[in-house]
Amino acid sequence: MKLYLLLAWRNIWRHKRRTLIVVLSIALSLAMMMMYDGLMVGFNDAIYANAVKVLGGNIQIHAEGYRMRNGSKPLIPLDNDQKIIDEAVQIPEVEAASRRINTGGILTNHTGAFSVTVTGVEPEKENSVSLISANISAGRDLMADDKDMILIGNGLAEAMEVTVGDRITLAGSDVHNQQVKRSMTIAGIYDVGLPEIEKRTVYISLAEAGYLFGVDGKATEIVLFLKNLGEENKVIARLEAANPGFEIDPWVKNFPEMSATIERKNSVMDVFGVIILAIAGIGILNMLLMAVFERTREIGVMGALGIKPRQISTMFILEGAMMGLVGLAAGIALGLLVNSIFKSVGFDYSQFANMTEYTALIKGRVYSTLGLEKIWQRVVTVLVIAVISSLYPARTASLKEPAEALHTV
Repeated sequence: MKLYLLLAWRNIWRHKRRTLIVVLSIALSLAMMMMYDGLMVGFNDAIYANAVKVLGGNIQIHAEGYRMRNGSKPLIPLDNDQKIIDEAVQIPEVEAASRRINTGGILTNHTGAFSVTVTGVEPEKENSVSLISANISAGRDLMADDKDMILIGNGLAEAMEVTVGDRITLAGSDVHNQQVKRSMTIAGIYDVGLPEIEKRTVYISLAEAGYLFGVDGKATEIVLFLKNLGEENKVIARLEAANPGFEIDPWVKNFPEMSATIERKNSVMDVFGVIILAIAGIGILNMLLMAVFERTREIGVMGALGIKPRQISTMFILEGAMMGLVGLAAGIALGLLVNSIFKSVGFDYSQFANMTEYTALIKGRVYSTLGLEKIWQRVVTVLVIAVISSLYPARTASLKEPAEALHTV
């Protein structure tokens, strides 16, 4: 086998320019895939990680029975909620943990009635991670001791034709299904660039929500904000082991449409990547076929010396695999070089923030990773395509009769 490897290595460099063109096409294709992989992780952090924060955290913890009634946002108080908070903040992946009360309600004024999700929050715990707090466009953020103050979205403010200081009426049902109503003053207006979310989500202090909906001193939900997207399962495993009887769900389960969007995007690009690499594989096929025709007499000599057809085909397959390996090495080096630059410099996508709804969550620059998230998948794909591309030329070489090949001019 060592002899075959030495011969294959020598043969691929017989025509350096031709080999370099094939290797370069593989390297550029792989580097482009690595750039995409690294950039998508940066996009996920810039868009989806921020979207998760707006929509309700990476992980949500509820009392048993919540899932069955999730559509109605039931007010099921959590027992020992502070114990869970204390445990969660000790986990390295957790950036912040906060108690919430989450239920449905109706806001009314002279313009009409608007169905909303009312979220009672602990502002002092969420300020450091909340995109809502970071994007107050008018007025101020909530405070822990606010009694009849409400924070609404810019989309809702425009629909209701209200501004900071105006009074609106909040109505809903308490824990005993009794109707409650309270006049609220608009403390502030947030603007995250997502009108649909801004129209349907309002915030009040946890203390006010507890008083209004009859769950004083308790929360109906605990939300965990993680440092990085994708670490949810690890954190959930630790929490479930220490807290049986609670329903602990990742954002993927709570917001399946966003998870499906990510998976669909990644799947499409994986197929596109295989197509690009397959085009590079055509270069290997073409080069080896030319090599078979150029080395016909040489193949005849090998056959006359007793080298078996399968050994000849093995040598051509090794040549294709070696070109794939050289292309892999060059592609990984190029991909790491480019991604390391963009990891430090980043991409400024702020000018494209209004292209779609979720791109509005991009704040400033998007920073790439090294693009190694799917490197083994890319490596195997390149090698498989290189070997498959060399099968036909290898078979063609192995089928040549030595006597006829020796007489080829």
